[in-house]
Amino acid sequence: MKRIWGAVAFGTLLTVALPALADVKAGVDAWQQGDYAKAIAEWRPLANAGDPDAQFNLGQAYKLGRGVPADLNNALDWYRKATAQGHARAEDNLGLLMFQQGDRAGAMPYLQHAAARGESRAQYIVGTALFNGDMVGKDWVRAYALMTRASASGLPQATTSLQQMDKYIPADQRKQGLALASSMEAQEKSLASASLTLPATAAQPRPASPAPTPIKAAPAPVTQVAAAKPQPTTPKPEPAKLAPAKPTAPRTPAPAAGGDWRVQLGAFGDEGRARALWGQLTRKVSGLSSYQPYLVKAGTVTRLQAGPIASSADASRLCSSIKATGADCMPKKN
Repeated sequence: MKRIWGAVAFGTLLTVALPALADVKAGVDAWQQGDYAKAIAEWRPLANAGDPDAQFNLGQAYKLGRGVPADLNNALDWYRKATAQGHARAEDNLGLLMFQQGDRAGAMPYLQHAAARGESRAQYIVGTALFNGDMVGKDWVRAYALMTRASASGLPQATTSLQQMDKYIPADQRKQGLALASSMEAQEKSLASASLTLPATAAQPRPASPAPTPIKAAPAPVTQVAAAKPQPTTPKPEPAKLAPAKPTAPRTPAPAAGGDWRVQLGAFGDEGRARALWGQLTRKVSGLSSYQPYLVKAGTVTRLQAGPIASSADASRLCSSIKATGADCMPKKN
């Protein structure tokens, strides 16, 4: 049995929620203005007193090295404290960072919780582990379901792994996996909907946002990746809880009668998944349904694109609207 690895960039999760305490909001405001030292000064006493939002924000600050020296051990400590109080975003970050640092077995319970909430990187990791029977029992149906969900969110490594899984998982198990993926999607939406009716705290779950994971292929590998510990990438997004309210969704530009620009929404080994993603996005993105979907074949891969779009600027604006829902999007000249 050969061990293989999947590599995915580790970014920083971004959660938008109203802080429970005014001083947490004061730190958020300072952070957004670039005054990281002031933000830390606002959050630290609250974090020491047990506020989970402040604890999570400190974890993010230590991970990013803003207002404090970058220190992943300190980041892990603050994530753990917030996780112990039910902070979902902290648990997502804790599992991903533990996995990145090499504690894969310890990370797995947190990653399984994150995967159930719809975190696509966690779904990729857990799906890979289930395929290989690595750290968890082998379960090809659940592995296929999780990898399908991660691929549908736009994670390219998951799409590649799914194409490889198609070669080794029997058709009846793939069919069961697709049915389970649909149930998972409904559960993720239910969790996201429930979070809107609860008090706005950082502990509320959010829909998916992309991490690597171990894989042992049965007859052959799922994803071709080095077995060495992946190198961390410099995260760019700001820490969670740094926006006091949800941002206004970008304006979706009107489709052009003609134009040589499109936006690419994903690449799939199965045309059905491309069509399914189009259906999901047209329900989420206002005005997207007025564009024409294009299923562009490239060998065994189907690329989902939308257009036509008059200009690069309009394509970028449309991508902004699509990315605001958590999906992937890339402007592309036809």
